[in-house]
Amino acid sequence: MDLRLATPADAPGVHAIYAPIVRDTAISFQETPPTVGEIAERINQTMTQFPWLVAEDAEGIAGYAYASPHRGRAAYRWSVEVSIYVHVRYRRRGLGRALYGTLLPILAAQGFVTAWAGITLPNDASEALHRSVGFEEVGTYERVGFKHGIWRDTRWYRYALRPLPDAPTEPIPLPTFTETEAWPRLLDTARRFLR
Repeated sequence: MDLRLATPADAPGVHAIYAPIVRDTAISFQETPPTVGEIAERINQTMTQFPWLVAEDAEGIAGYAYASPHRGRAAYRWSVEVSIYVHVRYRRRGLGRALYGTLLPILAAQGFVTAWAGITLPNDASEALHRSVGFEEVGTYERVGFKHGIWRDTRWYRYALRPLPDAPTEPIPLPTFTETEAWPRLLDTARRFLR
């Protein structure tokens, strides 16, 4: 198993994981699976600022995790929203913990302060994963989305990436951060999660 930054070439493997989730579950509030081309564009767009990680083995993409803006207004720029998806063959085998064990330290080192995760209910496995890596429940948006004929709730979780600074510095965009000395050390540390 290898863990690395995604490229647009990973879009077919990401699509193979994500499309059934969109089509068959309420985990994602998208109603129509994005195309492979749309996923490739999302990867490109995300990586201008945030990490998108993939875990890969001989069979292809086993799982992925990425960050995105929490909200669009400027004062939110130290908060990120995180998403994680694992192929069905790897669920409950520690891959989600490994992906978050890599993604969250990278975000902290970039200068982000808080990570947020919204989970459509019910989803006991996702809630257990988020609690196990240190996310804390902050509240529930009741009946916030309608999918598959039912009004759905989402429960929100918060993860403190680092202490709140009195005067935060600007987060470092991912392309700049990958040129720093911290980057290879973070990846080496991350790969230990996969052993």
